[in-house]
Amino acid sequence: MRIARLIAAGFGSGYSPVAAGTVASVVAVLVGAVLLWLSPVALPAAATLATFGGFIAVQRADVVGDPGWVVIDEFAGQWIAMLALGRPSSSGLLGAFILFRLFDIAKPGPVGWADRQHGAFGIMADDVIAGAIAALILATIRILWPDLLL
Repeated sequence: MRIARLIAAGFGSGYSPVAAGTVASVVAVLVGAVLLWLSPVALPAAATLATFGGFIAVQRADVVGDPGWVVIDEFAGQWIAMLALGRPSSSGLLGAFILFRLFDIAKPGPVGWADRQHGAFGIMADDVIAGAIAALILATIRILWPDLLL
């Protein structure tokens, strides 16, 4: 259970005394930028591992409700948002961060529905959906204005 809690806490980033979700998203963007730079498969692999491994970790950590220290969902969602970037760039990383946090905080439509679900599914699903919506918007921007996210 100790390893499950470490993973659920985003390897410690969830223990930030203020804005743990935002801190975890910043850490995820920095790690994700390195993964994007390393290999075209590194970020998709990390996003998949964070999503499914995070679900299992949250289940095994015996989490009650959606405590602020559980931030593996932020890692998963942020990395999913970043999947729309072809390579790391300041504007692309900032766009992925802002869009993901916007949808994660505002919880529109399906994000809000997922947030109201119970257990590990609800904890993970709202951020995964927020990340997917952010990725769709970023992908659309890359198609319509390819020079914008350089």
